[in-house]
Amino acid sequence: MTTLTPPPSPSFDVGEHNARISRVPYLSGLDGMRALAVIAVMVYHANSSWLPGGFLGVEMFFVISGYLITLLIIAERERSYTVSLVGFWKRRARRLLPALYVMLVLVVAYTAVFESAALGQLRGDVIAGLFYVSNWYQLWVGLGYTAAFDFAPLRHLWSLAVEEQFYVIWPLVMVALLGRKGTRKVADVSRWLFIAAVAIAIITALLYHPGPVGEPEQTPDAYWFIGDHAISKVDFLYIGTFSRLSGILLGAAFAMVWRPFAIVRGPLRGKGPVFDIAALFALVALGWMCWNVYLITPEGAADSRLFRGGLFAASILTLVLIAAVSHSGARSNVALGNPVLKWIGVRSYGLYLYHWPIYQAIRKLAGNKLTFSEFVVAMLITAAVTELSYRFIETPIRTGSFWSMIRRARSNPESFQWRALIAGAAAAAGLSLFAGAALATADVESNEIADEFAYNEESTVDLSAVGASVPEDSIASSTASPVTAATVVPPTAVVPITMPQTTLAPTGAADLPAATVISAPADTITVAPPPDTTTPPSTMPSIASLGLVDDATVTASLTVPPQGPAPTLRLIGFGDSVMLGSANQLAARGFVVDAVQSRQLSAAIPELQAIRDNGFLGSAVVIHLGTNGSFPQSSLDEIMSILDDVPIVVWVTGKADRVWIPGNNEKIRALPAAYSNVSVIDWEVLGPQCIGDCFYGDGIHLNGDGQRYYADLVARVLGI
Repeated sequence: MTTLTPPPSPSFDVGEHNARISRVPYLSGLDGMRALAVIAVMVYHANSSWLPGGFLGVEMFFVISGYLITLLIIAERERSYTVSLVGFWKRRARRLLPALYVMLVLVVAYTAVFESAALGQLRGDVIAGLFYVSNWYQLWVGLGYTAAFDFAPLRHLWSLAVEEQFYVIWPLVMVALLGRKGTRKVADVSRWLFIAAVAIAIITALLYHPGPVGEPEQTPDAYWFIGDHAISKVDFLYIGTFSRLSGILLGAAFAMVWRPFAIVRGPLRGKGPVFDIAALFALVALGWMCWNVYLITPEGAADSRLFRGGLFAASILTLVLIAAVSHSGARSNVALGNPVLKWIGVRSYGLYLYHWPIYQAIRKLAGNKLTFSEFVVAMLITAAVTELSYRFIETPIRTGSFWSMIRRARSNPESFQWRALIAGAAAAAGLSLFAGAALATADVESNEIADEFAYNEESTVDLSAVGASVPEDSIASSTASPVTAATVVPPTAVVPITMPQTTLAPTGAADLPAATVISAPADTITVAPPPDTTTPPSTMPSIASLGLVDDATVTASLTVPPQGPAPTLRLIGFGDSVMLGSANQLAARGFVVDAVQSRQLSAAIPELQAIRDNGFLGSAVVIHLGTNGSFPQSSLDEIMSILDDVPIVVWVTGKADRVWIPGNNEKIRALPAAYSNVSVIDWEVLGPQCIGDCFYGDGIHLNGDGQRYYADLVARVLGI
């Protein structure tokens, strides 16, 4: 308990008048605001294409928390001249910890039984969640909000960590402020809090990285480096405590100047309709932002509108709503506090806490999107779990009735209530022990997609970095066959490919260019590469000495003139993580593969330029890009100008549940009509025809049979 000495001013009294002004009323409209915020977040988490900016609901939570916590502290100080820090933290603990503990135990137990390979990696998330430092942990280990390939049932705890860090520090700050100035002058501090919030918004805008976000090696400007450790700028700005303090400080500043019972006694008491109009505008504006603003845009970059004022604007709009619902003469409190929104808002903490793990149990990987039917099922489960938690865990412990219930039941050991409590306690203890033991003894394993990438990276090379520095005496001979006129598929050839079922053409396939791989009867694929693609035969030396792959698997090679530029690779695969997953298979079929995770098409242009300048473009280049973001036609044209002298350029369309894929594929399918050296493999159509264990859980990256199918398809299209 911290006791503050009352100020000596005789005008300061604690009569009924001031006690009423300092009282914090229950405002059902604030619960309605919480409901809108949590609905937006849950829709966004289910499928970001449904509501791209739904994550702004978290900003609403931050502003509301800053406002209410500050208002409660001021009210307590005015009532009794004291602010009990211990009492404040106890109330926060009773409100937050019980449901968090239950959720963590359930998640660990579920993971131990159904996702045991992910349990070791979950250990750090559980510890960070218990100590409310999840945001910093996720930043450090590189599993931020945008990481997609993990089973990550606790990733949403970052926002609770930001709030709890505020709950720990802010009461100490307020005690210092109130002890020095008293509540009458604390309003003067609000301007400094507002200035601090503006400063944070400006610093966030300056730190924002406007370009594509790929792997650190590909887009180093999108990261900060601590030694060799990369910290994503977009993740830091989105989940870091400092950058997200702006909304919380705005809420706190507003509480210092806007107390509901004081407003009705001032000149604004008759302006209720004006505030209703302002609230309607704020709702429409927030709705527009949720519909149009992104965290990561379809182009694969952090949205400048978000980090250059968007978060700040969302906070200001939230303040407008708070002002309206807390004005007794406005109708906003009644409208937003209707029974449906009130029910959701009162349970918003539980809904937020439980929905993400339930989503993950359904979709397995963080980057997967729920279908509408899966979303409905997830919401039904979430609502049921949340209601049980609210009725039997959160409310009894928060109000203190839990211990009263135990005392009553204990007074009659033969009662059903007492026996039920004993059974429930035993089950909870057993589940906790099981979860704790499983978590403590689990081995740390990377996810299977990351393992596949690491394995295949051994068969890739960064061609843009090799340059002409390769010594001639490091290149040995090889028995690999060159790509010649005899092995290139003629313009009208039909290349048989073993496919158990007929390939289906996409809608409108009849309108595609003739050189596009579409479909064919009798389990064949028709390919029409351009004519005049001869390449003189030559002796193809090995690149095993570069450490790319060994001689036994090298079928692509380098040609080094006695005097002259860097060697020429005959077959090149250039792509993103989809191609990376088949790098070993492609290398075994004669390709030198340059493929990396998260590669953006537009960002890859300088790399292709460097490969051409190094003399490493050969007879055929297969390009698989576009999975990680949209691209403009100008980027395609620029790439094709770089590849103008390559006899055969094969583009592969994308296959992914991403909003930009249809537009990307449309541009790729149109390339043969504009460029005579282009053919297209329509992977969006052919990929689903793979039979066997072809894709990992994300439906994008290739596994086992899919890797062989992909490599065979590419090789046979080129006639090798």
